[in-house]
Amino acid sequence: MTRLVIVGAGAVGASVAAELHLAGGDTVLIARGAQLAALREHGLRYVRPGGTATVSVPVVGGPEEVDLRDGDVLVLATKSQDTEAALRQWAWQPVKRADGSSGVAATDLPVLVLQNGLANERAALRHFGQVLGAVIWIPAGHLTPGEVVSAGEPVPALVWLGEYPSGAGGHAGAVAAELTRAGLRVEVVDDIARWKAGKLLGNLVNGLDALYRASPLRERAVAALRAEAEAVFAASGIDPISPAADGFRSVAIPGHDRGGNSTRQSLARGATPEIDYLNGEIVLLGRLAGVGAPLNAAVQARVHRAAAEGTAAGSLGDDDLAATLPTLAEPTGDRAGVLITAAQLHRRLAEPGPPVLLDVRWALGDPDGEQHYRDAHLPGALYADLETDLAGPHEPGAGRHPLPSVARLQTAARRWGITRKRGVVVYDNSGGLAAARAWWLLRWAGVPDVRILDGGLAAWLAAGHGVATGQAQPQPPSDIVLTGGHLPTVTAEEAAASPVLLDARAGERYRGEVEPIDPRAGHIPGARSAPTTANLTGEIPLFRPTAELRERFQALGAGTGDVAVYCGSGVTAAHEIAALAVAGFDAALYPGSWSAWSSDPDRPIATGSEEIPR
Repeated sequence: MTRLVIVGAGAVGASVAAELHLAGGDTVLIARGAQLAALREHGLRYVRPGGTATVSVPVVGGPEEVDLRDGDVLVLATKSQDTEAALRQWAWQPVKRADGSSGVAATDLPVLVLQNGLANERAALRHFGQVLGAVIWIPAGHLTPGEVVSAGEPVPALVWLGEYPSGAGGHAGAVAAELTRAGLRVEVVDDIARWKAGKLLGNLVNGLDALYRASPLRERAVAALRAEAEAVFAASGIDPISPAADGFRSVAIPGHDRGGNSTRQSLARGATPEIDYLNGEIVLLGRLAGVGAPLNAAVQARVHRAAAEGTAAGSLGDDDLAATLPTLAEPTGDRAGVLITAAQLHRRLAEPGPPVLLDVRWALGDPDGEQHYRDAHLPGALYADLETDLAGPHEPGAGRHPLPSVARLQTAARRWGITRKRGVVVYDNSGGLAAARAWWLLRWAGVPDVRILDGGLAAWLAAGHGVATGQAQPQPPSDIVLTGGHLPTVTAEEAAASPVLLDARAGERYRGEVEPIDPRAGHIPGARSAPTTANLTGEIPLFRPTAELRERFQALGAGTGDVAVYCGSGVTAAHEIAALAVAGFDAALYPGSWSAWSSDPDRPIATGSEEIPR
């Protein structure tokens, strides 16, 4: 049996040691300070979703208390800022070989670097001849000596490991077998450096979460940090692979707050945060590659200042964030708050608290949206029926897709597992023309973070990501309370009087040349033709660049007065509102749209083209 000597008894090291010990594995945990004293006196209080146990993990204070032997594996689980000191301390410790002779750890034992970030394995190679790199996703917290809260389900942690800098042979299989026997989900990979780069992109949220309360501005900041990091990786020749969660999640344990991510926990404890190995790693790579990373540098500096000043974790708001990253506060649209790319979504799904996924496959004249969903959908996505979940019952004068009642939408949202803390990502396979209805409705009802997958299912497949079939398991019901009115709407009278009224239907319907479904052909007098399809570009229908959308809507009058939008029944008009938001313009929805307007014979109609006032 391989013995794992775990150096570092924080949230990661203590959790792994506890699982190994409970499974009958051979392990020794190296602790220090108050944690060492508490573990020696009382054992480890190990808090899991299924209950709390006191685990008598073998614990020592340093290498002088351990007789290293052939077959041992050193596991480095310290904070990254403590890596170098730990490596120097352990590399030249004596090892008793099987033949009775003596060696040293640096040449005789492998070291598994059970830390995220990119710097630790390289440091280990300076001291050890055999290095295993790893990516670990473990939602665990350590704020009280002698206690660790580990909230991962259905397993305690996910681990990807491999020989560093590349290769999957050597000791990787034996270590993976021990961790798997302890209940962790482990995958051996042959390009661990790329996996670690992908995990670093996900961890760039840590510094912001440690400092700032959740807000749309913070979400934009996360997206901007990752975009900057991706540019740095490209300049450095690094092609990251983002780990996928595959059903792994963090669950709330009543009475036990794990304290947030590791950076937030460090700030809360007054310890030195590892920000230099997160955002600071991007800054370093950028400098080596000759490209700037000013956003990541600013966050790195702000975290250090907060640590020096004793700033309470998560106590800062948007004013401070805007001062730290002033370019985010400029009114250049809200692309990061409206859209998410396939690459960004793939990373988000591998992080704690991944977003709820809703598949909104629907098209006029195609009743088989749910079957399309069952044939292929993003793993974990749930089907949202536009006709029943995202629209109310038909009423005279309300149009073909009236807004659902708040109660009806709340029932669906709870069934989907939507909460105020988890984001939502909606998608379809038509460039967002249907999914935008879910985006608008959920935002209107008060869900704070809803994104449209740019390019939808086609973009996901083009990025090489897999799909699932059949019916995904429903999310645990939530207790979210929705309230309407968070996005503006207008009545028919208000739409007609709007300074800028945009008709999102196809041009031929606007002009009255054809009308395939509604009672009369034409458009609301004074409306301007702005077909939704012109918001998209490319074989995979992606939203146009922000500058192009802004130019388009300015030419249609946006910026000269309040904007209202309608379409046939209030579905694709939501896509127009999303595109306007990306461009930096607010707009109101006329929910009944042309289907409601044209059904009233007393309302005037216009045909042909109309000149846009200049």
